[in-house]
Amino acid sequence: MPLTMNREVFITCAVTGSGGTQDRSPHVPRAPRQIADSAIAAAKAGAAIVHCHVRDPETGAPSRDLSYYREVTERIRDADVDVVLNLTAGMGGDIVFGGADAPLPLAEGTDMVGAAERVAHIADCLPEICTLDCGTMNFAEADYVMTNTPGMLQAMGRKMTDLGVKPEIEAFDTGHLWYAKQLVQDGVLDSPALVQLCMGVPWGAPDDLNTFMAMVNNVPDDWTFSAFALGRHQMAYAAAAVLAGGNVRVGLEDNLWLDKGVLAENWQLVERAGTIVENMGARVIGPAEVREKLDLVKRAPKG
Repeated sequence: MPLTMNREVFITCAVTGSGGTQDRSPHVPRAPRQIADSAIAAAKAGAAIVHCHVRDPETGAPSRDLSYYREVTERIRDADVDVVLNLTAGMGGDIVFGGADAPLPLAEGTDMVGAAERVAHIADCLPEICTLDCGTMNFAEADYVMTNTPGMLQAMGRKMTDLGVKPEIEAFDTGHLWYAKQLVQDGVLDSPALVQLCMGVPWGAPDDLNTFMAMVNNVPDDWTFSAFALGRHQMAYAAAAVLAGGNVRVGLEDNLWLDKGVLAENWQLVERAGTIVENMGARVIGPAEVREKLDLVKRAPKG
């Protein structure tokens, strides 16, 4: 298909993620204050959206602690810069099997909870956007499965829709887009939808351009999409996403490096992505324009 370049681009910064990166760079934020401060710096550098996980402040391990989400949310909302808040809802779907010859009982690291618990922090914090990983997938680790059953996704999707929080569909492969379109057809999610194309995450869609365009071509024309790739391909995919008609995601969740041997901070990755977008002849748009484009509602937390 002919490409129609996006001329009005928003940048999402994925601030910390849930991967085991906390000991690989001193810039990966752990405590709620650090996560919020990094998100605020990214917003000042040009990110219209910040995508946040939370971590245990002492160990850096991924967490679902509601109080951490509440603190991050409040600190970002109280900041002297506006930004659209996007919280993960991907936690609580982790299954680690016991091994090839004895898969049961499940091993340490399993964290599988119900739909209501997986979105409890969304209901409490009421961000404008939250993520919905639209499929089950093997990850890099031998016996770990990211688990999102159709029933689970229907329940979570309905809850997000009822709360008025826009799901960002996380698509790690073409089948995830197929099911996302079914969720819209079934009335679980509203249309037009918002999609994040996740490239190069083992073992989902590889980050080659043929696969990327297969993903892009499976996004309905009236939906909005962003894209990212891991590691050294992060900035190349910033350009590819804009050229293909989409938006940009960067951040330490996906890539720790600014240059070879130079560890990045989130604001630096956002700044570089903004330079790429502008050098392509596009304009980086801010949070107010994103809210208008995506029909988002900024609200205060409950209580």
